[in-house]
Amino acid sequence: MRRTLYSVITGTGSYLPSRVVRNADFVSSSFFEATGQPLTKPGEEIVARFAQITDIEERRYAADDQVASDLAFLAAQNALQSSSTDPETLDYILVAHNFGDVALDNRRSDFVPTLAARVKHKLGIENPNCVAYDLPFGCPGWLQGVIQADYYLRSGDARRVLVIGAETLSRVCDPHDRDSMIYADGAGAIILEAQESDAPLGILAHGSRSDTVQAAHLLRMAKSYNPAYEGEELFLKMEGRKLYEYALKTVPQAIKDTLDKAGLPIEAMSKLLIHQANGKMDEAILKRLYGLYNQATVPAGVMPMTISWLGNSSVATLPTLLDLILQHQLPETTITPGEIIVFASVGAGMNCNAVVYQW
Repeated sequence: MRRTLYSVITGTGSYLPSRVVRNADFVSSSFFEATGQPLTKPGEEIVARFAQITDIEERRYAADDQVASDLAFLAAQNALQSSSTDPETLDYILVAHNFGDVALDNRRSDFVPTLAARVKHKLGIENPNCVAYDLPFGCPGWLQGVIQADYYLRSGDARRVLVIGAETLSRVCDPHDRDSMIYADGAGAIILEAQESDAPLGILAHGSRSDTVQAAHLLRMAKSYNPAYEGEELFLKMEGRKLYEYALKTVPQAIKDTLDKAGLPIEAMSKLLIHQANGKMDEAILKRLYGLYNQATVPAGVMPMTISWLGNSSVATLPTLLDLILQHQLPETTITPGEIIVFASVGAGMNCNAVVYQW
């Protein structure tokens, strides 16, 4: 009997920029409503309310001379080192992002060449059969890259894939929009390899969805909320309430559907690694997920969080979270062999996805 190919994580890496930006740094900011009217509440009150709603206390910004591909390269290096992987043996390099390289002094998206090509160049990989391409899919982009890699690996077309998520959201957020306090910079990466096994392991199931008829523009690019802003840049904007409602409606069901596809009950899930977009929203998603199983109580420690000190770094949140756990950087959070881990994300598109993984 032929053994089955499974996609297994053999290495992880991340890069956290050294610049820490705390909520107090926004107290003197001039924020405006979407209507162009200035917020009249004191800065201290605005910032305190923001922290209460999101759980975010601080975030990381890239250095002035860094762009997203630099962060991606550093995370990739860490992943390759942690797995002792020869870069020349990679079959694919997938880089998830949404804005390309955005320089501090020229805030326009730079996609040519692709960030994946830039990472491959920085790694010095000569192998022409190592295919490098980008994946823009909103915040779920990194997890979608994992799903694409799983298809390559399980088909036998590839043996080893590097999947990276990197973003510099600090370069595309409106300084006059209070939502700018949500966004952060960072990068995370994993090495996925095909392994033969008689028993299931690695990626057991996955699912994705795109809802564009009603939700395509809940996240979009638009001008500054400040009518007097003189620049021509477009900034990331979101309809927070509608986005929240979309996430609560789709993410719990997407997770349940993927667990069902894997033939597993909710009790089998030891940890949910979820996109760190808003702490309170993630808590509501988790509660609703267990509600789908008619369970009113959520197990303690099932959803480790980093948003309070790392903010929302889009595609980087999930791989960074995983790497921090494996590097023992999150107190009282570990992953042991045999555990069932669920990854889930939601974001611009609107897109939503989930992966069930056995460690």
